Formats: sequence, structure tokens, C-alpha cells
Amino acid sequence: MGLHGCPCGFYTDPNRECTCTMPQILRYRSKISGPLLDRIDIHIEVPAVRYRDLTEERSGEDSEAIKRRVNRAREIQRQRFGGKRIYCNAQMSSRFLKKYCQIGEDSKNLLEKAIDKLGLSARAYTRILKIARTIADLEEVESIITPHVSEAIQYRSLDRTLL
Repeated sequence: MGLHGCPCGFYTDPNRECTCTMPQILRYRSKISGPLLDRIDIHIEVPAVRYRDLTEERSGEDSEAIKRRVNRAREIQRQRFGGKRIYCNAQMSSRFLKKYCQIGEDSKNLLEKAIDKLGLSARAYTRILKIARTIADLEEVESIITPHVSEAIQYRSLDRTLL
């Protein structure tokens, strides 16, 4: 079973209509347990791409620039955890989470609202903080700020309710 939203696979597809009923969608999604989803760091939905979009000339960051940013973020993490048998943010224990994932009041309020509205688990909460830390590392900034937390919350799409 894929992690798409319904049996036909078109629940949120902008180009094709979903033929599933809401009970079918709910039953389909219930097959993926909450504890399993909690262990997946990033949930994103990738819609189908039209042929025209595949062949168009795109502007934006090229692969080489992205590679440099990722390598720099990995180096930041290597230095952060040097000698601690941790190699990336995803491996942080709660002790390191408290040390390296401190957030301000605005971010705390946003996270609290997201947890209450989406019914997120404690595990999802820690995943969001680790993702926010990684986003900050990709931007080469020391402090996690509200936009980092907001983006990290967006990567928990399978935690959201259907309605």
C-alpha cells in the first residue's frame, strides 16, 4: 500500500478526480498505524506531474547549489555532534533536543496550536523540532525561528485530519 490518500490514488490530485467515498478513504488511511507514521520524519504529498511540466525550462536553484547546501548542513551537524556518536539531527536524544532545538515563544505557540489542532503525538513533536533544526542548518543559521517550525509542521501532512 502506498502512502497516497485513497484507494484510487487521486484524492488530492489537481488533474484527476477521486472516485472514492469518504468512508473508503478513512478505511484506507486507517491501515497505516499512527505509531508507524510517527516514525517517518517527513510526510509530503507529491502530485502527479504533467508532461508539459517535465519538459519546460525551469528556473530555480540548480542541483549543484542544493548539493553544496546539503553538504554544508551535514558539516554543521558533524561539528555539532563531533565525538558524540551522533551523525545527524535525526539521531538526537531528548537531551540533545533540549540543547540544540530551543525555540522562542512565537514558535512554541505555533507548535502548541499545531499539536492541539492536528492531535500530534510526542514523537511527532520531536520530529518537528529535529526537522526545524535541519531547516535552520540548511540556511546556516544558529537559531531555529518560527518560519523553520512552520515549514517543519508542513512536513507532517499525514498527521492531518481529512476533513
